[in-house]
Amino acid sequence: MAETEDFVGQEPHPVDDDLFKEPTKKRRRSDRDQRFRAFPSVEQSALKEYEKLESRTRRVLSNTYQKLIQSVFLDDSIPNGVKYLINRLLALIEKPSLDPIYIGLFGSTGAGKSSLINAIIQQAMFLPVSGESICTSCIVQVSSGCCEQYEAKIHLLSDQEWKEELKNLTKLLHRPEALGREEEDAWDRADAVEEAIWKLQMFYGNGAARKNYEELLRAKPKGKIPTSRVITLKAEEAGELSLKLDPYIRTQRRGWDEGSAETQIWPLIKLVEVTLPKSELIPAGVVLVDIPGTGDFNSKRDEMWRKTIDKCSVIWLISDIERVSGGRAHEDLLNESIKACQRGFCRDVALVVTKTDKLHLSEYLRERKVGSQAIQSQREAVLERNEMIKLQRNKVLKEKLKRKLPADSRVLEDSELVYTVSAQEYWQQALLTEEETEIPKLREYIRRRLLDKKRRMATKYVTEAFGLLLLTDSFSCTDNLPNEYLHVSGLRRFVEEEIELLEKAIDQCFAHIVQPLQEGVRSARSSYRQILGACLVRSRGNQGFHQTLKAVCLKNGIYASRTLGRIDLNEAITQPIYEQIDPVFGGIFRSGKPTDGSALMPHIDAFKHSLQEKMTEIGIRNGWKYDSYKKRFLIQEISAILGGLEGHILRKKRRIYESLSTSVQNDLKPCYEEAAQITGKKACERMKDVLRRGLDQQVAEGMFERAQERMQHQFHHLKNGITEKVKGSITTMVTLASSQGDGLHKELADVKSEYKELEKLHRSLREVAENALLRRGMQDFLLRMSPSKSGPPKT
Repeated sequence: MAETEDFVGQEPHPVDDDLFKEPTKKRRRSDRDQRFRAFPSVEQSALKEYEKLESRTRRVLSNTYQKLIQSVFLDDSIPNGVKYLINRLLALIEKPSLDPIYIGLFGSTGAGKSSLINAIIQQAMFLPVSGESICTSCIVQVSSGCCEQYEAKIHLLSDQEWKEELKNLTKLLHRPEALGREEEDAWDRADAVEEAIWKLQMFYGNGAARKNYEELLRAKPKGKIPTSRVITLKAEEAGELSLKLDPYIRTQRRGWDEGSAETQIWPLIKLVEVTLPKSELIPAGVVLVDIPGTGDFNSKRDEMWRKTIDKCSVIWLISDIERVSGGRAHEDLLNESIKACQRGFCRDVALVVTKTDKLHLSEYLRERKVGSQAIQSQREAVLERNEMIKLQRNKVLKEKLKRKLPADSRVLEDSELVYTVSAQEYWQQALLTEEETEIPKLREYIRRRLLDKKRRMATKYVTEAFGLLLLTDSFSCTDNLPNEYLHVSGLRRFVEEEIELLEKAIDQCFAHIVQPLQEGVRSARSSYRQILGACLVRSRGNQGFHQTLKAVCLKNGIYASRTLGRIDLNEAITQPIYEQIDPVFGGIFRSGKPTDGSALMPHIDAFKHSLQEKMTEIGIRNGWKYDSYKKRFLIQEISAILGGLEGHILRKKRRIYESLSTSVQNDLKPCYEEAAQITGKKACERMKDVLRRGLDQQVAEGMFERAQERMQHQFHHLKNGITEKVKGSITTMVTLASSQGDGLHKELADVKSEYKELEKLHRSLREVAENALLRRGMQDFLLRMSPSKSGPPKT
């Protein structure tokens, strides 16, 4: 089934065309060394040791792979055991050394996301910045690599994706009949209308907004569109690439250089990837993502916006010092960030307060209520105010997270959830030192995350490879085989019984969501009219809102407006349900070890430990030595198989979490379609009436109950995927370990030398970890003993 396709190389599937392919060649040492330039010498040493361990392990695996291929290359049929080994070896050899760490900078217009990235990468005006208007108009990813040049790849909408947007834009511009003068002016000023006109004129030229969909399909775009739908820019210097890149990512306005080739295809741009050469500040493996605050009218760009947020393991909520105290936009972004923890891969959320050098000293002194010590300068006032902001916002943010996330979430353990930064002062240092701007602190955070992830991945990689070599060597070994083979009939029965227990445990775990779901449904039924009414009311009445509402309906309840923010009727209507389930949902997918059975992963861990204990027990009874390679292989392979479940579960939880709003969206789709077709007099009120009546009807017919059922079905689907995968993989592994009498061990080449080398590498893991800990301790001691930096560089 589709649920189990995420586990590559775990089962001995029939050998395919890739079985005999050459593994990817290893990187040159000089390239590997360049990747660590961003780290201090102490951290570089640790990273190089982990990289060396992994590289040597990959080489041993490649040698083993080549020996196995040569031993069976001419055979008519390949035994299942060898298929298993070859597939597993190839999967490990091709496994990336480090999955990228995505750090999302998420904030409103003008919050300073681009300025912050520029400061972090030490390029003052690399991404476009402006204190007055929107600058970055699309998702921009910035990372470093081992290339010699600066490079940018600009990804465009496909032809089909643009046609879909074009159809919606022309529907949006269908002017209602018989409008009065005031209504007509309001229609022209509508946010959705302005943006539609702006895009069409940019792409097709003046007069495009007056043409219908079929006419525009025949029209020739002003700019040249590459057939690959990717534009690649390269430059020797950062400033040169910045100039080339600026027209593509800066928000374009009517009247701004409409004749340039770059701006003419601006409406097609959906993603920009920028690669820096060998950065000494940002390590390879980290991707900084500038994420616009509201999503996009185009379905593909909006989907990419949501997926980009969800794939970030870290989200920095960026807020201007003057807007940090609240407001709807800030709250909406915070809520979206917390949802990323619920449905995506995010584990850390922090508030980054920007432009903290801004302070009116006389006003601050007049309103100052803390501290008895007199403020002597602007600098002292800024530092005191920044410290107050940290204390206040840290408390507020932590309380908000506690209401939504499990009590043992890692983000709640962080003592520092708020950073106060100033990109301007980082460059000028008129008031603050470099350290006081906290840009170096953010860089240190990035390095620490990467170092920790590299340590965990290298340890897991070497350990998994060692377990696989144990089995390979056992097939090649001819000494004392009859005593070492396992008779597994009892173990198979035990595995089946344990899987049944696991199924029951998962059912009990998922049962924790039922009561909150039911309470949420009752709450939603009693409040949906009020929620819809609030969504449909605007301060100016219907003036200018008619086309915005039409845009919402054209996009099935979702519209990303540059002035009104993100409007999502489906999410708003289901919010009472989410408020009830959020803490429980987060608890189900947390990695801690609660005692109430509400979390999923501890049940899988208990299943793993139970199997491993049984392996040891049966192994001893069957005459295994205590440290037998057979026992060690089985125990290690169980860890590898079940360890792969965590990533699978995290990928599926997004679909589960969004099933409520998706279900409501699907049920309301006919209402949205009907409302979107309405034109003429009082069209806005008639659209609202259609939505109200349609929602009443769907609720009466059990819309919220269906949403509940669909979420519970998704949970059931996940349970089946887990148990089927476990059943197939564990049974195959046990059968493989018990194989005997087929002459398999005589067919394979001797891999004892590879086994012994990997055994040494596995033993050295502890030494590398101890060395890293010792170096870190020495570094911390020297930092404590060194004189601290204080005072402004200039007055």
